Amino acid sequence: MRVREDYRSLAGPEKAAVMMLAIGEEYAVKLFDLMDDEEIRELSQTMANLGTISSNLVERLFIDFAEQLSSTGSLVGSYESTERLLSKVLSDDRVGTIMEEIRGPAGRTMWDKLANVNEVVLANYLKNEYPQTVAVVLSKIKSDHASRVLAALPESFTMEVIMRMLRMEAVQKEVLDDVERTLRTEFMTNLARTARRDSHEMMAEIFNNLDRNTENRFMTLLEERNRDSAERIKALMFTFEDLQKLDPAGVQALLRAVDKDKLSIALKGASEQIKELFFGNMSERAAKILREDMAAMGPVRLKDVDEAQMEMVNLAKDLAAKGEIVISEGGAEDELIY
Repeated sequence: MRVREDYRSLAGPEKAAVMMLAIGEEYAVKLFDLMDDEEIRELSQTMANLGTISSNLVERLFIDFAEQLSSTGSLVGSYESTERLLSKVLSDDRVGTIMEEIRGPAGRTMWDKLANVNEVVLANYLKNEYPQTVAVVLSKIKSDHASRVLAALPESFTMEVIMRMLRMEAVQKEVLDDVERTLRTEFMTNLARTARRDSHEMMAEIFNNLDRNTENRFMTLLEERNRDSAERIKALMFTFEDLQKLDPAGVQALLRAVDKDKLSIALKGASEQIKELFFGNMSERAAKILREDMAAMGPVRLKDVDEAQMEMVNLAKDLAAKGEIVISEGGAEDELIY
């Protein structure tokens, strides 16, 4: 029986196979748990065909492994560093698929991942699937999560799903694999893509919360460095002047929700257009009282005006997020039909 002694003859998968056999069953199982099916198959095949490895060779492998591990210094793991590393060995399409997968919800299996998806998001996807498919998915996730998803589905569709769940027998492995594959390639990929935050959008939110002087200073500096980025951030920022995009119903909803003292201070430093927008959506008596309050207020610090206006902007965003008002982006699809 030939015993392998030459360290240089070991290929990468063979080194991994030796390591797995040498560390023992308890630790090998933990490592297998971290691998996908394709990696397990490749490694298992290599282990089965390894033959006899001398103890000297095993010792040399462990020494090399320990030296490489200890010589790397400190490590910083991030999505970006992982993506850079993968791009050196895989195609762009493959890297994109893997990164979208790991950027998605946490969880080792597809069903673990689904447990971390908001029920409304999951219901919005499932309502376009066949009731039988939805029944399979809901039978695989935890009952409390399944109940919330059911409640978020259209009522007539929900009953179709419930009837199929009641009649459902053991699901064939092929069917389950097919559903899992569809979820991974369609739902999870799109979810990860939409969850990825645009850096300019993030900066626009930060700039929105700066006081006026600081914002102007930073924007001027950014325009000198990168005019394109500055323009994109400006376009994404939602300012007090953008409240002009509200329809009359939106303005009235905002007026009902805002603190009247804050409104007086915010309008004190606003353009005439914005002032008229709000006055025009009040009763004549309420507008007269507000004008008198603003006149009696005297000079107001710019800092207080900025804070009051920002509070109104954030309030408008909250109302828009709840669906109580619509903030038009100015496109044709935002035009209102009366």
